[in-house]
Amino acid sequence: MQIHKTDLPGVLIIEPKVFGDERGYFMETWSLPRYAQGVTPDTFVQDNVSFSRKGVLRGLHFQKVNPQGKLVYVLLGEVFDVAVDIRIGSPTFGKWTGITLSAENKKQFFIPAGFAHGFCVTSDTALFTYKCTDIYNPQAEACVLWNDPDLNIPWPTDAPELSAKDAQGIKLADFVTENLPLYSA
Repeated sequence: MQIHKTDLPGVLIIEPKVFGDERGYFMETWSLPRYAQGVTPDTFVQDNVSFSRKGVLRGLHFQKVNPQGKLVYVLLGEVFDVAVDIRIGSPTFGKWTGITLSAENKKQFFIPAGFAHGFCVTSDTALFTYKCTDIYNPQAEACVLWNDPDLNIPWPTDAPELSAKDAQGIKLADFVTENLPLYSA
C-alpha cells in the first residue's frame, strides 16, 4: 500500500494494493500490523456502512467524548470526502482537506480523532464504509455547519439533502471552546 500525507498532519490518503484480472479484483482494506505501523496505532473498534443517493451530504460530524478516528472508503459509487481540523490550539485549526473517494479509485482516507468529518455523494448512489477507533456516542456528537462560510468548502452541490440534525450544524467560530477537542503536539 502507498500512504500519502495531506496538508493536515495525521490526515492520510491510502492506496491499497489492488490485484486484478479479467475476473475482477482483490484488495486488502485493513491489516492490523500494516495499518498500525503506517496509518494509526489506535485500535479500530466499530465498523459502519452508509448507503446514500446523489446529493446527500452527511456531516461535518465529530465527538468530543469518545472521539473517533476514521478510516473511510467507498465500495460502490463516488463521494467527495472532507476532514476539518477543529482542535483548539492546532496550527491548522479551521483548515480542511478533501478527496474524491470512489469504487473506481479504491482510495482510503484516514481522519484522526479531533477532526470533523463529512461527505457528499456525487454518483447516483454510494456505499460508504468506515472503521472507527471509538464507539458511536450520540450524546457526544456535534456537527459543524456543512456550509460554514469561514471554512469555504467547495461542496459539489449548493443544495444538498441533509438530515435534520446536520441542517442544525453550528459554524465553527460559534462553538464554545470547551466543546471542541484540544490539540496535543
